[in-house]
Amino acid sequence: MGVTQFPQPVDLPQGGLVKALKHEPDWLGLAVGGAFLAGSLLLLSGKKKAGLVVTAGAMALTFVDQQETVREWWGTLPKYLDDAQHLLNQAQSTIDDLASKRDKLRSMFNR
Repeated sequence: MGVTQFPQPVDLPQGGLVKALKHEPDWLGLAVGGAFLAGSLLLLSGKKKAGLVVTAGAMALTFVDQQETVREWWGTLPKYLDDAQHLLNQAQSTIDDLASKRDKLRSMFNR
């Protein structure tokens, strides 16, 4: 039996170790969590409008905190919308094809 070494951090961002050692609370994260909790409790208690408003505020705070992620999503959103449009077009053509075949079968059986 030997002594196991603790893993050493490989790539800490500049000031990352100092920031990790300070143990400062993430006030924005706490505010977002509290707002989501309050919004969900309002929704569960039947106050739908107030719950939606508080939850929308929490989402806005999340977007303020995660600006880089929002920028990435905003950049990739058109691709996802194009893919969804392509999928809907395929579904529509399949439905049209099935409808024409159904009409053809009905006309054959109604003779």
